[in-house]
Amino acid sequence: MIGYVKGELVESRNGKIVVEVNGIGYNIIVSDTLREELPSIGNQVKIYTYTSVREDAINLYGFTSRDSLDMFYMLLGVSGVGPKGAQSILSFFNVMDLKYAIISENSTLISKAPTIGKKTAERIVIDLKDKISKEDLLVGANDIGVTSSNKDVPDEAKDAIDALAALGYDKKEATKAILSIEHVEELDTNTILKQALKYLY
Repeated sequence: MIGYVKGELVESRNGKIVVEVNGIGYNIIVSDTLREELPSIGNQVKIYTYTSVREDAINLYGFTSRDSLDMFYMLLGVSGVGPKGAQSILSFFNVMDLKYAIISENSTLISKAPTIGKKTAERIVIDLKDKISKEDLLVGANDIGVTSSNKDVPDEAKDAIDALAALGYDKKEATKAILSIEHVEELDTNTILKQALKYLY
């Protein structure tokens, strides 16, 4: 199995890129979202890959981060989700938002991804909700500035941020709304959500 491909980006077109490594060009299937993140032709790239082996084809699926690849593997473990479906989901959601949607059991939001129906989205929630660590989500939130180093965010507020993110709100905006609430540390999650939604609207 090929863990990643590092070399020169020599071609980029709909649904696929070619990365040249030591004179060999690797065809890698990618989402349009990933293609937009890549540098221009001729630059060096590092693409994490999944090797799909079937009777009629061997394909490489590519991702720009290890987190995306790990999430891809988790999605493949869900019955009814193949490589194309998993990639479709990850082209619609970033990893952190998808994890929030799964943890909050928001199958309706997940079903908005192309080619993913309601039943498949429900299976994703059922199969993966216990495999995602809430601690990891909070670490990810800290990395993108969801919490403030100057203000200790109570657990109820963190839960409200998670819920708003799962509903599709930008996490930074959700945090700004919640931290604007007076005496937020004295409120329960539902009250925080109601007040935050008023701010966001």
